[in-house]
Amino acid sequence: MSTLYIIGTPIGNLEDITIRALRVLKEVDVILCEDTRVTKRLLDKYEITGKQLLTYNEERSGVSFEKIIELLEDDKKIAMVSDAGTPGISDPGTLLVEEVRKKNPKVKIESVPGPSALTTALSIAGVPIHDFSFLGFLPHKKGRETLFKEIAVSERTMIFYESPHRILKALVSLEKFLGVKPLKKVTIARELTKIHEEVKNGTPTELLEFFKNNPEKVRGEFVVIV
Repeated sequence: MSTLYIIGTPIGNLEDITIRALRVLKEVDVILCEDTRVTKRLLDKYEITGKQLLTYNEERSGVSFEKIIELLEDDKKIAMVSDAGTPGISDPGTLLVEEVRKKNPKVKIESVPGPSALTTALSIAGVPIHDFSFLGFLPHKKGRETLFKEIAVSERTMIFYESPHRILKALVSLEKFLGVKPLKKVTIARELTKIHEEVKNGTPTELLEFFKNNPEKVRGEFVVIV
């Protein structure tokens, strides 16, 4: 039976790969990658060779849905990975899984769980996480302000991802909409699982001042927890 494996891969430290994930990557015929160069570094570290690597992302660049369906119909075993973390969690993957389930429901779709920046950050943040909402990457423009307003009034923990290009703007928006609410604290996790992993918390104003005074730390992807 053809199988599509959805594999979580390291978000930074390449040692954060499961034994099962390595076994599956060795067994499959094709590996769908967000960026083949990134995936090849992981494969090289664990001496996994001879695999057909195909680029895939949700913008339909690289291999098409049709080609992937065709490979699965030929009883190929396919693994899908993103550059870092779990496919489908603010990474390519969701549309492919949906398309495969629609076009060929006989294909077995199997999850090989692994790292996620979301759960990694929450596990070390020290904030209430019994009830939270995950917003992924916030939109660049349309709807962005509305989301910050929702974050400001929410009674549950709110989490989103942000890039180094917009983290300062995000903190400005949090400062604007959270104001001086004493119970609203912000935690920022950056460079998770890497050498310079760091978790900072405080008010939006305090964090904004910190990153403005330490521009060298405005690097990598950020997990923001309110």
